[in-house]
Amino acid sequence: MDFAFDQTQLAFKEAIIKFAKNELNEGMEALDKESGFNWEGWKKCAKQNIFGLPVPEKYGGIDADIFTTILTMEGLGYGCEDNGLIFAINSQMWSCEIPILEFGTEAQKQKYLPKLCNGELVGGHAMTEPEAGSDAFSIRTTAVKRNGKYILNGEKTFITNAPIADLLIVFALTDKNRGFAGISAFIVDKDTPGLSLSKDMSKMGLRTCPLGYIVFEDCEVPEENLLGREGAGAAIFNSEMEWERSCLFACHVGVMERLMEKSIDYAKQRHQFGKPIGKFQSVSHKIADMKVKIELSKLMLYKIGWLKMQGKKGTVEAAIAKLFISEAFVKTAMDSLQIFGANGYMTEYPLERMLRDSIASTIYSGSSEIQKNIIAGWSGL
Repeated sequence: MDFAFDQTQLAFKEAIIKFAKNELNEGMEALDKESGFNWEGWKKCAKQNIFGLPVPEKYGGIDADIFTTILTMEGLGYGCEDNGLIFAINSQMWSCEIPILEFGTEAQKQKYLPKLCNGELVGGHAMTEPEAGSDAFSIRTTAVKRNGKYILNGEKTFITNAPIADLLIVFALTDKNRGFAGISAFIVDKDTPGLSLSKDMSKMGLRTCPLGYIVFEDCEVPEENLLGREGAGAAIFNSEMEWERSCLFACHVGVMERLMEKSIDYAKQRHQFGKPIGKFQSVSHKIADMKVKIELSKLMLYKIGWLKMQGKKGTVEAAIAKLFISEAFVKTAMDSLQIFGANGYMTEYPLERMLRDSIASTIYSGSSEIQKNIIAGWSGL
């Protein structure tokens, strides 16, 4: 495996870091308190071609390779302190753009991808239901074909971007008797009759990322909005999760690196008992643990990138990376706050917000427990 990045890739990452630091962090404390969405930041990220990273040029993207994409998302996480904005962007890229790119018709790609890439459209992904969380394929939302349309009925909850979405990739049962093989995916526009979107749901963390629920009441979706073939829902879902569990979590690695650097600086400056607190083993070992977690996280992500460059799947590798990085993210945020002590607990510092934001990473994209199930299954258990 060759993880030698060229100067163009590294320069692009550095440019994204500089852009994020200069353009995306203003007013973060107020946005977090108000649960506001950073529309200006969204538009600026679109102008930087972030949304179009994995998309071919003919559909409005820049056709970046997977290594460039992973490095860029690392840079975005490192430079941008708005984890909610980052999460909203990743949700659109991996669970809306990628399904359309990989499974959509040419007409669907031409219609939606250019406007998703330039930020004109906001995309979301609707799988989770009140009774179908970790057991994603036990959904109850139905899609019945009638007179050239699919009639959707059901509910979705905890849907990222739902309150602001222009379109959603919606998963529904087209054949109740086939289990996961009876699930299909649809592109549903926000103005489709029978579709209702909620306001933003109040959350512990990621407050700047809109989250809501959706109700379908005889929602009429045109036949041409079926994504892929009937019954392809499970394949679409698994494909997008592989992308999300690698590229989204690359952002978390960037955040972890920033937290480590801030912790090092503080440990050098803060004196207790006549010397810098970094000289105490209880502090220095926390920072050493951060470094180990960051380097191992990068190796996992880069391996997935290498596999994809070889045209291979990385399902179990993505599950391992997601499990390790999400839990490392929480631990790094906890240790950073502990190093800063009472200062870290204050809202004037970003550490308490980073800790709140980090906790959800062990839940979304499949909880830690689900990742362990995937890994165990691939181990023959």
